[in-house]
Amino acid sequence: MWGGRFAAGPAEIMREITPSIDFDKRMAREDLAGSKAHVRMLSGEAIIPKEDASAILLGLEQIETEIKDGTFVFKRELEDIHLNIEARLAEIIGPAAGRLHTARSRNDQVVTDFRLWVRAACERADAGLLALQKALFAQAEQHAATIMPGFTHMQVAQPVTFGHHMLAYVEMFNRDRGRFEDTRKRLNECPLGAAALAGTSFPIDRDATAHGLGFTRPMRNSMDAISARDFALEYLAACTICAVHLSRIAGELVQWSTPAFGFVKLSDAFTTGSSIMPQKRNPDAAELIRGKTGRVLGDFVALATVVKGLVLTYGTDLQEDKERVFDAADTLELSLAAMAAMIADLTAQPARMREACEAGFPTATDLADWVVRVLKKPFREAHHIAGSIVKLAEDKNVRLDQLSLADMQGVDAAITEDVFKVLSLESSVNSRMSLGGTAPARVAEQLFQWRDKLR
Repeated sequence: MWGGRFAAGPAEIMREITPSIDFDKRMAREDLAGSKAHVRMLSGEAIIPKEDASAILLGLEQIETEIKDGTFVFKRELEDIHLNIEARLAEIIGPAAGRLHTARSRNDQVVTDFRLWVRAACERADAGLLALQKALFAQAEQHAATIMPGFTHMQVAQPVTFGHHMLAYVEMFNRDRGRFEDTRKRLNECPLGAAALAGTSFPIDRDATAHGLGFTRPMRNSMDAISARDFALEYLAACTICAVHLSRIAGELVQWSTPAFGFVKLSDAFTTGSSIMPQKRNPDAAELIRGKTGRVLGDFVALATVVKGLVLTYGTDLQEDKERVFDAADTLELSLAAMAAMIADLTAQPARMREACEAGFPTATDLADWVVRVLKKPFREAHHIAGSIVKLAEDKNVRLDQLSLADMQGVDAAITEDVFKVLSLESSVNSRMSLGGTAPARVAEQLFQWRDKLR
């Protein structure tokens, strides 16, 4: 392509390090879309003859069909998707193919393709997250009143409901959807027309190409248009946060499915056995999702490291951006699909959840609150009283509601029989009626709101 300037060919090692076609062929659809919009604009502005534009469009359509059919031959010696398509176009329509690259550079071409690809990836991530939210919602709806222990510091803290727990992740993943939506909104500006870095002397219509490709507007600065990769970094950051959230719920599934917890059961579809221990049921899908978080985070760190040292505008270092984004997208989309299927598949074990909840004095806070509310004592004093009663129950190896009134009055004589009304798991859960609380009535409200949002 640059034979007019270079007399000799590249060194053999350059034939290995330079080509990007092995991975950037994934942007073939975007490259074809960008070329079609560009040639229509060139024709509309009378920059190239209409008959050449028509021939180019027909040739691009043929190439699109060949790629879909799997008959297109990708050649490493042509380096990238852009030159592969342009070379094939020349084979199909002849010299008129050379007019396609009028008023553009590979610099603005590749970043336009990349923005289109990442925009679609944001939409795929949103769809995957929506499917996961629906699976979580279904479990929450089924278990709005199923009591389980809530933990802090991995210690039984207070009783909550399994439905409430599931809705916590619905909220979490909804924020992830918001991050992808924000990323899509910010990246939806078109760099095409920035050419190599300084714009072009041809009288192009950048609004036409931008709107033809579904962008909100053209980017306003040609140097920024070529050099900016913050859209890819922002996408990777959203992927990373989402992967961290997937890792958190995956970790809970690993924990909950162990015999020690037994809160949920995963079917054979999402577990594996052991090569030596026949009793084992390993939650491999959840563990793999948890493990892949580091991979997505690594993709973000890798691209941030590439970009951090680059002066404006373009350096071939930026060829490293696509593999990182493609890998993160593939990893996240697979993880989201696996997690949604696994959540839909799991079976909660309410009896085991309740048993675990009864073991850790989870209504101690309710006892302290009762002392504040009924005996009118300051909370710090009430906390001390409740702590002393917990110690007494621990010494007797009984639940709080199994202590006698005399036992409690030995700690504080003002305690009455009324205290037992707040010591059951049901009374504790039902009392948490503050906004966002775990009371089944509040969970039902949240379910009602989410039902419309998730349609």
